[in-house]
Amino acid sequence: MTSAWSETRHGRIAVLTFTRPPSNWMSIRSMMELVDHLERLSTLTDDVTVVMLTGGIDGFFIAHADLDDLAKLSRGEDVGGDLGAWTRALDLLETMPQPTVAAIDGQAWGGGCETALACTLRVGSDRAHLAQPEVTVGIIPGAGGTQRLPRLVGSAVGAELCLSGRAIQSDEALRIGLLNAVLPDAGFVEAALDWCGRIARNPAPAVFAAKRAVVEGLRLPLADGLRLEGRLFLEANASDEARRLNAEIARPE
Repeated sequence: MTSAWSETRHGRIAVLTFTRPPSNWMSIRSMMELVDHLERLSTLTDDVTVVMLTGGIDGFFIAHADLDDLAKLSRGEDVGGDLGAWTRALDLLETMPQPTVAAIDGQAWGGGCETALACTLRVGSDRAHLAQPEVTVGIIPGAGGTQRLPRLVGSAVGAELCLSGRAIQSDEALRIGLLNAVLPDAGFVEAALDWCGRIARNPAPAVFAAKRAVVEGLRLPLADGLRLEGRLFLEANASDEARRLNAEIARPE
């Protein structure tokens, strides 16, 4: 089977590029492959600080879940893979030590949008467009869209996007907080790498602790989240690297 995901390294940034002609539909087998990449990268904390996902076909991030797989599921047929791979991959994007960034240059609908939602951060090109269009074909989002989207952009906007199925362009996505930044179409991947570099050049343990505090803290009552933050702060502050960097800042000119 031809591999749908390729991996490259750019300093401490690992880039996973999805290329599945003709239109980057995400099959169950492709998601299983993504799980393998993410599980391995999650152990490489000494080498990789940020993981970036992007599309390898012009105009597409991940278009949506493979419609052939969905049709087979509706008929109760075997799709030839582990259905749990969708949940496992998105859980890894959310909880692995490294911040994950969806770099979206074109279409991210349905399962593609849900994959982006599971990432820590999202950047898009001027031509990026995102949607949860499932209701228009008689179903609902099934990989976290109804849960992650309202938590990210607010309940009213998230509900409207899930209930209408309409696509939004990059400018609206930025305005509502679905995208963190909009970058030029020309040289988009390089611009996204540069954007990720602002994170990757920071001390990795601090980056990992900050991601954990944010992701886990949002699932907790405020008081518990503050306790988690406090514990992670003390651990980070006691590290040799933090002591060295703080000493350099405090040292007089």
